[in-house]
Amino acid sequence: MSTLPKKNELGFFEIRLESIGGLGANLAGKMLAEAGVLGMGLNGSNFSSYGSEKKGSPIKTFVRFTEPEVEIRDHSPIEVPHVIGIFHEELYKTVNVVSGLPADGIVLVNSTRDFDEVRKDLKLEYGTLAVVDAMGIAVEEKTKVNTSMLGALYRICDFLDPEDMRNTIRSTFGKKYPHLVEPNIRTFDRGYNEVKFKTYEVPADAVGKAFKRAVTVYGYESQPLGGVILAQANTVLKDMSGSRQGFIPEFNAEKCISCAQCDVVCGDMCFVWEEEPNKRGIMQMVLKGIDYQYCKGCLKCVDACPTGALQDLREEVGYAEAHRVPSRFNFVLGGA
Repeated sequence: MSTLPKKNELGFFEIRLESIGGLGANLAGKMLAEAGVLGMGLNGSNFSSYGSEKKGSPIKTFVRFTEPEVEIRDHSPIEVPHVIGIFHEELYKTVNVVSGLPADGIVLVNSTRDFDEVRKDLKLEYGTLAVVDAMGIAVEEKTKVNTSMLGALYRICDFLDPEDMRNTIRSTFGKKYPHLVEPNIRTFDRGYNEVKFKTYEVPADAVGKAFKRAVTVYGYESQPLGGVILAQANTVLKDMSGSRQGFIPEFNAEKCISCAQCDVVCGDMCFVWEEEPNKRGIMQMVLKGIDYQYCKGCLKCVDACPTGALQDLREEVGYAEAHRVPSRFNFVLGGA
């Protein structure tokens, strides 16, 4: 009898992980494939797709499983996955994270929000939604998001044996980082036990999400003459919320002395200043707040602040929008 619950026309059970660099999705895919192959005896493959290899950049990781007697000759990106794991829920703003999801597919999201809120943002009509506070678990256990997400993925992929992943964690961290073995096993177990599910009824005539391949805006045929770069890497038009790894600086105006140490270390024009008279009537620049649209959550400003006016805060969805102080660049964005 087949050990895989579902298979596509090629005989594969496929998983796609959507993340940003720095959250460990690439390693999670490797560990997931390794545990399935070495532990369960399945045939499996794994690879990742990403642009610039740096923190905050979007990344996709692909895992295929099939029966031991079936060869894997397909090494193309997974377009119609059975399971999608979203390591960073803000990604939906810039990446079509549920592209190609079947009507009865399963989406796992790292979130603390209600199912219906997540469903609305992802524009899911039906299927199964799984939610786990992977970041919260990782912070408490002093590990990374990837291990708690692996625990939740193992709960979804119940044809896999959790003990195989515990062994993979031991072999992955045991030689170089033995002190991380037990915290990561606890993180994995908590992800496995704390993930929650909600299924939205799938009608008989339901159609899955159409897969849309990302198209490069400028190619050899459409690039302007002279190779002029019209959309620079850093631009006031860019929303950096999808690059943050779960934390943002929180501003306390009462403790601020407007020393500008935060602005010195910030490379993304986050801080908003206004000219005001001081007690002696002399005009000076005063820090008014943070324009979170440009903040990538590096927290260098928190380290630089001498008074504690800036503290690191775990970001909840909607917090940045509610506490954003619009900067002088809003005329480009069409207003706050």
